[in-house]
Amino acid sequence: MGKLIIFSAPSGAGKSTIVNYLLSQNLNLRFSISATSRLPRGEEKHGVEYYFHTPEEFRQKIENNEFLEYEEVYKDKFYGTLKAEVQRIFDNGGNVIFDVDVVGGCNIKKYYGDKALSIFVEPPSISELRNRLISRGTDSPEIIEARVAKAEYEMTFASEFDVIIKNDNLEEAKAKALQVVKEFLAT
Repeated sequence: MGKLIIFSAPSGAGKSTIVNYLLSQNLNLRFSISATSRLPRGEEKHGVEYYFHTPEEFRQKIENNEFLEYEEVYKDKFYGTLKAEVQRIFDNGGNVIFDVDVVGGCNIKKYYGDKALSIFVEPPSISELRNRLISRGTDSPEIIEARVAKAEYEMTFASEFDVIIKNDNLEEAKAKALQVVKEFLAT
């Protein structure tokens, strides 16, 4: 069985950018595509960035025990990791890399223990996080404020992760992530 690398962070902290960088580094990492009940943003496609489901379809998968972990992040906005997705990656000889919310990251770590490395990406500050979310141009002001409020809560989970990487300089954060992931995969 392969190993698992879990990246969690508040929305806008830079975890997706770091994960995409690591996927380009020839580490035999395969991205675990999460399921969600939210609508696609921009050019997102089903089965590429996420598996998009209606809230009703998502609830049915929960009832069928198809998730390794899931959470209703906002009302009717579910995110989760399908057990079949992790198994698909292991069956193909890969290591799994996750880009998941903080609670999901903690749950995956608890499930897999030492086979998983959990990494929390910390934004430089809440005000910088708000600026990053605004500059994305993908969310309304109300959604941005909800994400900022959630980020303040999510920051309280940082100490539950194996490694904390502060992303106040993206190149340094990517280098640190590469170093800790390489060390974990080598053990």
